[in-house]
Amino acid sequence: MRKEKNTIKIRNQKKEKGKIMNFEEKIKKLKIELPEAKAPVGNYVATKIVGNLLYISGQVSINSNGELIKGKVGKDLTTDEAYKAAERCGISIIAQVKKACDGDLSRVKSCIKLTGFVNSTNDYTEQPKVINGASDLIASVFGEAGMHTRAAVSTNSLPLGVSVEVDAIFEIN
Repeated sequence: MRKEKNTIKIRNQKKEKGKIMNFEEKIKKLKIELPEAKAPVGNYVATKIVGNLLYISGQVSINSNGELIKGKVGKDLTTDEAYKAAERCGISIIAQVKKACDGDLSRVKSCIKLTGFVNSTNDYTEQPKVINGASDLIASVFGEAGMHTRAAVSTNSLPLGVSVEVDAIFEIN
């Protein structure tokens, strides 16, 4: 429930039209197919739990066929195409959350923060619209518990030439 215009209070119940809906049901309803949570490709971990916080390492833009979504936004990709790339990052984030929670998404209390990086041209200014792809997806799946703080940052390059990368912090039980 909104407390102020820019601040929210998280409740534990997730409701849809008067009934409690779990996150797995929401994923099925939205017809989202979670990919296998990818192992890191360097000397780091994909997820880390500290207390009740779950940190998700940056998830790069990968399409449903497992191919990297590459290119510079504002040159090679439109804002709408980059939005979809960020949405794919959000799907990978959920896959990582599920794996870190031993397959039990009901452990998620809230998404605290997303940080999105957009590989864009020097004059491109719609990074927030791009990262809305991940934000909208997280909010769609987790409802009020998916409302988070966020940063949307431009960068001149990302690993492997991908267009978008998003990391996340969740609160879990």
